[in-house]
Amino acid sequence: MSAQRATIGMVAGETSGDLLGAQLIAALRPHLPGAKFIGIGGPKMQAEGLDTLYSMERLAVRGYAEVLRHYPGLAWMRRGLRQALLRAQPRLFIGVDAPDFNLGLEAGLKRAGIPVVHYVSPSIWAWRGSRIGAIARAVDQVLTLFPFEQAIYRKAGIPATYVGHPLADLIPEQDQTAVTRNQLKIAPERKVIALLPGSRQSELRYMADTFIATAKLLTQKIEQPLFLVPLVSRETREIFEGALYRADAAELPLTILFGHARDALAAADVALVASGTATLEAALLKKPMVITYKMAGASWQLMRRMGYLPYVGLPNILAGDFVVPELLQHDANPENLAQALLNSLNDTVVRERIPRRFAAIHRELKCNAAEQAARAVLPLLARAVA
Repeated sequence: MSAQRATIGMVAGETSGDLLGAQLIAALRPHLPGAKFIGIGGPKMQAEGLDTLYSMERLAVRGYAEVLRHYPGLAWMRRGLRQALLRAQPRLFIGVDAPDFNLGLEAGLKRAGIPVVHYVSPSIWAWRGSRIGAIARAVDQVLTLFPFEQAIYRKAGIPATYVGHPLADLIPEQDQTAVTRNQLKIAPERKVIALLPGSRQSELRYMADTFIATAKLLTQKIEQPLFLVPLVSRETREIFEGALYRADAAELPLTILFGHARDALAAADVALVASGTATLEAALLKKPMVITYKMAGASWQLMRRMGYLPYVGLPNILAGDFVVPELLQHDANPENLAQALLNSLNDTVVRERIPRRFAAIHRELKCNAAEQAARAVLPLLARAVA
């Protein structure tokens, strides 16, 4: 079999991984026109031709307590997927993020002689650095999104390639506020607050009530506010609408968008964002933001003890400084969040400084990531086929 007609296994575990995986498949297609892609992915990867064997939504679990509660089902799914992949005999496997699921799967595939690439480094530089040994046993190569990660892997003897971040390629460097507001028919004088409570159902269950209570407080302080809430699925929308009902908040000046997170951020004056890839998207759009997160108490205690850095949000990690506020767990109450958002809206010095800091991050991460990733994995595939 030639590399051009090879079977390639792929697994992505959430919305951001689905985007990365889809872009990589698209970049590989010109080199591998007859290749077959199988595994787990969302709608974007499926649109690029992935034959998905299980629902990606079942992998979207965050936090130790949640993972433990879902572990039997996840373990069953991973065993079934491993067996299906071994029967299909892929010439290469690419795990896209989702390290808690993918590393165990990858280790089994590597032992069976299948070359393994892990796309997106686990956050070993922030917490759980002890995982680097498990990564070495599970993969043949790591593709990193951030420049400082490559040296960490090379020091540990793990082949690694910095490819840049695909979001930096997708998002224009120029300000998109006026254009996006015009598209969404939002008056220039309105104060727009983007509310991004997460893409997972578990995140909405922890965050939705707090986000809505924060919005209610802000309506008392801001003239003509408009809240934009992008949600990725029918299930997350139902959870958020249930929280609106509990809060008796039907009169909030709030628009729920199906997806369109980038539009919500681009149109916003300020954003309240659950920690994750959405914080990087907000930074690439040069937006002031407040980063927040809540999870199960047991998960929070474990993560606090295992963390190495004073910040958790990607914009602050990349800047090496508290460029934007982070309010987590017990500090993430509506009063604190509303005040932090008001500060970001009203402080002209912050509003001028933040775009400059984020523009420098954008330039560093813009590398044509999907094409760089494709070029990195093609030699490994060619050697496997040979």
